[in-house]
Amino acid sequence: MQTVSTLVLLGFVGGLITGISPCVLPVLPAVFMAGSNSRRPYLVVLGLALSFSIFTLLGTLLLSALHLPQGVIRWGGLIVLVLLGIGMIVPRFEQILERPFARIPALRVSGRDESGKARGGFVLGLALGAVYVPCAGPILAAITVAGATGQIGGKTVALTLAFAIGTAIPLLFFALAGNRVGARVKAFRTHQRGLRIGAGVVVLALAVALTFNVTDYLQRAIPDYTTSLNSAIGAADVPPELSTPPNPQLSICSQDLRAVLQGCGPAPEIAGISQWLNTPDGSQISIASLKGKVVLVDFWAYSCINCQRAIPHANAWYSAYAADGLEVVGVHTPEYAFEHVTGNVQAGAERLGIRYPVALDNDYTTWKNYGNSNWPTEYLIDATGQVRHVSVGEGRYAAMESLIRKLLVAAKPGLQLPKATIVDDTTPTSNDLTAETYLGVELTQNFGGSTPLVAGPNTYRFPTTVPEDEFALDGQWSADKESITATSDAKIRLNFNAGTVYLDVGGTGTLTTTYDGKTTTLPVSGAPDIYPVVSGDEERRGSLTVSLSPGLTAYSFTFG
Repeated sequence: MQTVSTLVLLGFVGGLITGISPCVLPVLPAVFMAGSNSRRPYLVVLGLALSFSIFTLLGTLLLSALHLPQGVIRWGGLIVLVLLGIGMIVPRFEQILERPFARIPALRVSGRDESGKARGGFVLGLALGAVYVPCAGPILAAITVAGATGQIGGKTVALTLAFAIGTAIPLLFFALAGNRVGARVKAFRTHQRGLRIGAGVVVLALAVALTFNVTDYLQRAIPDYTTSLNSAIGAADVPPELSTPPNPQLSICSQDLRAVLQGCGPAPEIAGISQWLNTPDGSQISIASLKGKVVLVDFWAYSCINCQRAIPHANAWYSAYAADGLEVVGVHTPEYAFEHVTGNVQAGAERLGIRYPVALDNDYTTWKNYGNSNWPTEYLIDATGQVRHVSVGEGRYAAMESLIRKLLVAAKPGLQLPKATIVDDTTPTSNDLTAETYLGVELTQNFGGSTPLVAGPNTYRFPTTVPEDEFALDGQWSADKESITATSDAKIRLNFNAGTVYLDVGGTGTLTTTYDGKTTTLPVSGAPDIYPVVSGDEERRGSLTVSLSPGLTAYSFTFG
C-alpha cells in the first residue's frame, strides 16, 4: 500500500500531465488573456483549481443532497462566463459583478481598479473550474469514482489537492505569460481598451464553444501527446481504497494486451440502471437475456475524449454484425455531475451516432459489478455468457474485431460474415507500430511483393527487398478475399515495427519462423486463432520469415 507521501506525488505528477495535455486547450485562451494586473493570474488559476477540485470530488454528492439538477454546476459556470465576458467589454457591468467578492481579504489589493481586476480574475477562475473537463487519466478517474460513490477519506482529499496543484502549475505558466504580454500593452494606453474587449470576446467565444460542445471536436482532432505519460502513471497502481474493487475473475484478463480469446469467467449482470436509451420503449436488457448472442459491453462517458475516439469502431461493428448475432451495450458511467443528466447523455450519443443500446449507470452499480476502473473499457462476451477478452483504453480495434468475428462463427458454425470494417484508428500513440496487416486479396493494403496478389492459386517470389511495414510471399499459395492458404514451399516475409507479432492462422500443421538468426516452430491445430511468431517487450524494427505447412490458412498479422 502506498504511503500518503507517495500518493501525493502520484497526484501531483498526474496533475502536471493533465495540465499540459490537449484537454486544457479550450480554456487556455481565457487563462492567457486573464489581464495585466500583477495578482490576477494567480487568482484565476487559484479559482480554477479550487472550483474544479471541489466540483470533481463533491459535486455529485452536493447536488444530490440539495436535490438540484446534476447539470446546474456546468450551466452555472457557463452563465458566469457569459456575464464576465460582457463585463470585460462593459466596465460598469463588471463592477456590479465584482461587488459580492469585495469583502474577501485575499482579493484586496491597493487601488480600486487593481482590486476589481483581481476579484474578476478569481471569479473567472471559479467559472472555468466549473466547466473545465480534462481527459480522465488514471488519477482523475480514481478521484471521480471516489467522489461519485461517496468513498471520500483523507487519502482521497490528499490525492485531489495534489492533483489540483499539479494541474495549476502549467496553467499558471500560461497565465503569467499572458500577464507579461498584457503589461507591455498597458504601456500604450490607446491599446488597453482594445485588450479588455479582446479578452471579453475570447471568454464569450469559449462559453459558446463549451455550450455547443465545439471543444470536443478540437480535443479529438489533436493527438494526445501525453498518452504514454498517463500509461506510466496508471502502471503505478492507485491504492485499492481509491478505486473500484476488482472483479476476481475478470481481473485475470484485465491487463492482457494479447489479441487472444481467454477464459475470464461469467459476465457480471448489467444492473442498477436508471434508464435505457435506444431500446424499445426504454425496456431493460440483461446479460441473461442475451444468451446466444456475442455481446460487447463498452464502459464510456460522453464527455470523455478517449471514449469519443473509440465510439466509431463500436458503431461500425454494431452496424456490420448485429444481423449476425452481435449486441453492443454502451454502459454510460458518468465522470462528472452533468453526465448524470439523461438529456446530456442522449444528446452526446446522438452527436456520436450511437444506435446500439445505452445503459445509464448513474449509481456505478454495473461499474462495480465488473470491477471496472477506466474509461473506455470493453468486455467481449461469448454466446454462452462467458467473458473472453477485456480491452482497456483506446486502440487495438482490429484485434478486437477479429475476436468478435471468431466468436460469431463459433456461435453459428458456417456463418458467412461480411468483410471486416474499415474505420480510421485515431488512437494517440507515442510509437509507430505497424498497423494490422490483412493478407486476403480484398482487404490487403500492405502487400510489397513483385507479383500482384490475386485470387486463386499462384506462385510468388520474394522481391529483393520488402518495404517497411509490408509483406511479400514466396512459393505456392491459394488466395481468396479474406485469407491465403499455403500450398507448397509457402513463406511470408514481413518487415515490421513492434515488440510482438501475431499471426491469425487456422488448420492443422506448423509455423516455422526465422527471426534475428533464430528459428522456432509452433504447432497449429483447429479453428483460426492468433499465434505469437515474435515475442518481445520493446518495440523495434525487424524482418521475419515464416513458413506455413501445406493446408494452413493465414488471415492477418497483428502487433503489440
